[in-house]
Amino acid sequence: MNKLALIAMAIAVAVSLTACNTVQGIGKDIEKGGQAIGKAAR
Repeated sequence: MNKLALIAMAIAVAVSLTACNTVQGIGKDIEKGGQAIGKAAR
């Protein structure tokens, strides 16, 4: 495998892992927001 293909694959993996963490973080933020709204409504 040539260097350019290896570098491209490494970048693609890094970007996909970063996107996964971002989506997971957004989900946690939304969940915490929902819990705060639920507590305020009590």
